Amino acid sequence: MGAAFDFDAIGDAFVEAALDPSRWDSAMEVAEKATRSAGALLFDVKGHLPGIPHSCAMAPSLNAYVRDGWIHRDERYRFGPLLERRGVATESDLLTDDDIAKHPYYQEFLAPFGLRWCAAVKVAAADEFWVLSLQRSIQQGPFTPDEMRQLAELSKQLGSAAAVARAIGFARVDAALDAFSATETPAVMLDRSGNVLLSNAPAERLLGRGLQITRRRLVSFDRTATDALDRSLKALLCSLDTAATMPPVPLPRLQGRPLLAYPLRLPKVSYNALAPCQAIVILIDPDARPPPPEAVLRSCFRLTTSEARLARKICSGQGVEAAADELGICYETGRNQLKSVFAKTQTHRQSELVALLTRLSNGR
Repeated sequence: MGAAFDFDAIGDAFVEAALDPSRWDSAMEVAEKATRSAGALLFDVKGHLPGIPHSCAMAPSLNAYVRDGWIHRDERYRFGPLLERRGVATESDLLTDDDIAKHPYYQEFLAPFGLRWCAAVKVAAADEFWVLSLQRSIQQGPFTPDEMRQLAELSKQLGSAAAVARAIGFARVDAALDAFSATETPAVMLDRSGNVLLSNAPAERLLGRGLQITRRRLVSFDRTATDALDRSLKALLCSLDTAATMPPVPLPRLQGRPLLAYPLRLPKVSYNALAPCQAIVILIDPDARPPPPEAVLRSCFRLTTSEARLARKICSGQGVEAAADELGICYETGRNQLKSVFAKTQTHRQSELVALLTRLSNGR
């Protein structure tokens, strides 16, 4: 029988990370050391997203995992049913030694990093189902039956941390939604699959025959627009950048100019792949909120005439390239002017700028 794992250290680290999501990577370091593994990761079985909490030793292989598409071909996602029943699983539950010797996942992906063996530990609470993936090198060999029995006990202890993390994650969503509501900014919060979690009252006032929430999806009556929004959200969700933003997606209406949907992520809300909210869509109504006059922008923010003209174009839903072309300036000049506008308005992305300027035009 091998030495006992330090479950208390792992449990304490998980509780700390549940309370402070910035500590999930640190919790993986503790799990790696406490189980004498070569590395540790924590992922959500239901959503194959990047941004997985991981120990430092896993960084090179995780980069390849996402970059080369192994995240969508991970043989270990098949552990799900076994984990639900037993709390733990390993390669020998699915594959023979011959299978592993021939399988691309093990030979083309893991082997170049010196990795092979894994113990998957269920971390579940209610409908949350995470997996603590403990990695061992080719030289270390697989986890022993006694070690797997120990890890089955660990699985029972970690569910409470998942429940706390889930509750705090939703509290962050509520707080963000309240902040958008306070500024009368229509916002829709989405989960790992692009399904609607919550929407605020300003967003709901924009819903109707032209734009609806159907089966938890944000859907335009124009199929092409819905497809464009879905593609934009998919690209956003696959991004490793927790502060990513996408260009606006026009959503045609039966009357009036199209709504502008700005998909984005906020680091405090979509902090990693375990967060309940993975994306936010800000909706702007150009008819209800026309861009403020150039004179107002120059006066309020000390924008130059050129910067004010560009800001108004951006506020109307144009991208930098289209706005620059219409204004007769090169793309690089437009980018530099937009950077200056961001600095002067104390915003960081187009969606923030649009929300600020349209509130200004409404006198809010």
